Amino acid sequence: QLQLVESGGGLVQPGGSLRLSCAASGFSLGSSAIGWFRQAPGKAREGVSCIRASNGYTDYADSVKDRFTISVDSAKNTVDLHMNNLKPEDTGVYYCALLRLPTLRNACVRDPDYFHSWGQGTQVTVSS
Repeated sequence: QLQLVESGGGLVQPGGSLRLSCAASGFSLGSSAIGWFRQAPGKAREGVSCIRASNGYTDYADSVKDRFTISVDSAKNTVDLHMNNLKPEDTGVYYCALLRLPTLRNACVRDPDYFHSWGQGTQVTVSS
């Protein structure tokens, strides 16, 4: 059974760092593309970043460029999101999901409508 499980959320002060992990089971990341998304209370789900496992292609929202880094650990079958210099506006529930086939064979997109098999989410709160 195909499944994604997020972990690593928590409470952090502004300027701090967190590493989120998305563990995939029931399939190998191989040539898949995984996206990270977040949703703040009262707001729409936002695509934060995505990565194509086969070639390392990545894409980031402007709001997180130069602060967040997405990476694949093939040995662990996980996709990590390293978040630095966190800001209060980064607060929300963070989700990972799998890009539908055959969307963009060698790249990825951050539009939630193109993703499926969503995880349960992990809460990130940035506050002093």
